[in-house]
Order: sequence, then C-alpha cells, then structure tokens
Amino acid sequence: MYAVIKTGGKQYRVVAGEKIKVEQIPADVGSEITIDQVLMVGEGESVKIGTPVVSGAAVKATVVSHGRHDKVKIFKMRRRKHYQKHQGHRQNYTELRIEAISA
Repeated sequence: MYAVIKTGGKQYRVVAGEKIKVEQIPADVGSEITIDQVLMVGEGESVKIGTPVVSGAAVKATVVSHGRHDKVKIFKMRRRKHYQKHQGHRQNYTELRIEAISA
C-alpha cells in the first residue's frame, strides 16, 4: 500500500517502512505524528483519489532526526561591471519514518 501526502508545500509518495526527508516540522525526535493531508491512496490495482484529500485517510510517522541539507552555492555576476556576489544556503529538514498508512 502506498500514499501520496502533502507536507511543507510539497508532495511525497510514501510506503510503510520508508524514510523521507521533509521540510522542518516542529516535533521532538522519537515522537509520533499523524499526517492527515493524504491526496491519494493506492493498493495494487485499486486507487482512491481525493478531492483534494481522501476523507478518513491518515499516515502515521515517527520523527527520526532533524538536520540540514548540503549547502547550495549561489553566485551572481555582471560582466564588465566589477560586480560579483557569493551566497550560500542550507535548508533545514526533518527525517520521518513512515509507520502505517490507514485508508
């Protein structure tokens, strides 16, 4: 069984037992959270698509860790104008382990 969930403005296809990195969620490490914005649930040939969410569906996940992604380097330059700008960014994330999908 798999599900498509929405969290942090992004959509993720998840399966039970899988680990995913999502936008930072304010939850303690080891705590269990429930994601109720399930857009689609599928099992084999049967698929339930929500309008926009599947009613009664939920995904239970456990917070494994918090961290920061690799640095993204930003470089801006204007030729012949003696303008250069260096910048970097590291996005925070929360790693989740999907425990169960209930439809």
